[in-house]
Amino acid sequence: MRILQLHCDSIEYTPTKKENKMAEDLDDMSTLRLEEVVVAFVAVETGDNSSVATEAVRQIRASMINVGCTRLLLYPYAHLSSDLAKPSTALGLLEEMEDHAKAADGALEVSRAPFGWTKSYHVKVKGHPLAESSKVIRSDSLKPPHATSAGEPHTGSAAAAPRVRSGRKGEEEGGSGDDNDTGDDDDDEDKSHALERESRLKSHWRILTPDGNLVEIDEFDFTGHKKLETLAKYESEKQRHVDEPPPHVALMKRLAIADYEHASDHGNMRFFPNGRLIKSLIESHVTNRVKEYGGYEVETPIMYDSEHPSMVSYFNRFPARQYTIDSEGKRLFLRFAACFGQFLMAHQFQMSHHNLPYRLYEMTRYSFRREQTGELVGLRRLRAFTMPDCHAFCKDMDQAIDEIEVRFKLSQRVLSEMGIPGDDYEMAIRFTEDFYNDHRGVINRLAAAHGKPMLVEMWKERFFYFVLKWEFNYIDNMGKASALSTDQIDVENGSRYGITFVDEDNNRIHPIILHNSPSGAVERIIYTLLEKAAADSKEGRRPMLPLWLSPTQVRIIPVKEEFVGLAESFASGLTTRGIRADIDDRNQSIGKRIREAEKEWAPYVLVVGEQESESGRLSVRIRESGRVKEMTPDDLLREIRSKTEGMPAAGLNMPAHLSKRPQLMV
Repeated sequence: MRILQLHCDSIEYTPTKKENKMAEDLDDMSTLRLEEVVVAFVAVETGDNSSVATEAVRQIRASMINVGCTRLLLYPYAHLSSDLAKPSTALGLLEEMEDHAKAADGALEVSRAPFGWTKSYHVKVKGHPLAESSKVIRSDSLKPPHATSAGEPHTGSAAAAPRVRSGRKGEEEGGSGDDNDTGDDDDDEDKSHALERESRLKSHWRILTPDGNLVEIDEFDFTGHKKLETLAKYESEKQRHVDEPPPHVALMKRLAIADYEHASDHGNMRFFPNGRLIKSLIESHVTNRVKEYGGYEVETPIMYDSEHPSMVSYFNRFPARQYTIDSEGKRLFLRFAACFGQFLMAHQFQMSHHNLPYRLYEMTRYSFRREQTGELVGLRRLRAFTMPDCHAFCKDMDQAIDEIEVRFKLSQRVLSEMGIPGDDYEMAIRFTEDFYNDHRGVINRLAAAHGKPMLVEMWKERFFYFVLKWEFNYIDNMGKASALSTDQIDVENGSRYGITFVDEDNNRIHPIILHNSPSGAVERIIYTLLEKAAADSKEGRRPMLPLWLSPTQVRIIPVKEEFVGLAESFASGLTTRGIRADIDDRNQSIGKRIREAEKEWAPYVLVVGEQESESGRLSVRIRESGRVKEMTPDDLLREIRSKTEGMPAAGLNMPAHLSKRPQLMV
């Protein structure tokens, strides 16, 4: 059975025509309208039985408790499957579902759209994170609720497996997903209360200027700040879906960086040798900077038991979209960040106030989040992503404020060194009204450090685990905002995970925790660089990657086969000094090989022949300036080193000779 479930403001439908001989008789074919309703579009499939119908109702009911709705419409909808049950079977199971739903909870108001009819309908879906979900229920996967294998103890805990889950860094807290729930009514009540609180959460949006002046959005003059205006609209409208591919999608394929992997789940990409090289360099750069700042690198599991007590408490606060795995009686979920592993690790530490701030860091390969299909596009939003994640454990709010300012500068530096300076992104900052009143100074200092107006979201009361969160957002060529660097001041999870330190008075205290991703997802950095290059191209500038990230830094083209050895000699002199140089030794014209180098955005192109052999000097085509410059090999070496100083280096991730490379079909 397949179900598409929508929490709706309203639905109207009108039966228009009988579809098959099992169509139910109707005395009234007028339009029916229902408001404040959960609509379950149901496709009954071959093999479905009464157990499937019962389980479907249980899951639908649990989801309705989550969203606080008591009105249900069961709507036959064959278009969800190509393996439909016989009409008679489908009608019988739909009738069973209606009966079960009415009997399961007297508070539910249940109705069913007529079976076997073509209907015109109009539906208005709510905009909250749990408004849309889908379910697939199969008879061969069902078992009694508390069944265990022979001789095997029951592994469930008193707390039910979590169904409301937390969002990851760099994204809005929240999301929708499959509510395939297994749990008790107390847990459902807790989640309903949390969702009710979240629905009451009111945001006040303003603009904060660098001099600390808060301005109402409708009073702010956005002249000269069009990208900030785009961010403000994007945040208020929450429109994440894309209607067409942004420019970076074509570029990531043409430059052999990445592509969709259709044999995997949506949003799981494959990275070609060029892309893997770029990713590894970015990962090294971020890791180097975090270690310089004082982060200690760790590694934690990518999956966790959803019934672990700390997970239940955490997930019941925040809805999100998780991958889950059933294994040996446990329901595991794939992490969306390194929080869980680092917090559980810190729980084992015996810390003193002398140890703080203590900083744990991990480059997560990978983090997972089941984003909605319509939001997945290229490298901008993925379901599997690489996230640098650094948590700082601080003794009090004063230390946390000092630390967050250090990490703010760290994030600015990391992005700038990757070719994304402050002019390329807009800042949003979110905090509670109480935090602003008590700590206005740090907010104003962050605004001054940003150096231009920023978007502010202020909450009357705290709902999330943090009291302050900031992020840098890149606005792409489609007007979509994507979070890069971010940090949060977390006042909850020290207690939730039982993390303590001993203070000056020998008391055990829970630390304040900062959550920082200095760059945001590594894949999103590549997306940003490609979108910037696309914008450069549109405005008449040569698109290119930063020199230290270019898969080939120097392309050498021998004019004839007899000069391949000379080209190899020049390449060797560069590669032994950490510069990526390759040789286009293919049997093609000089002009075509130069054009190929330009298409691949090679920063430096050398054509070598008899003149270079005799003089030892090179005519170098420099992509950045568009000029041809005569240089010695040492001149070229010094120029490249001066432009890549302090950045990670790596060798080619492809054969040095282009004649030995396979051709990638895109």
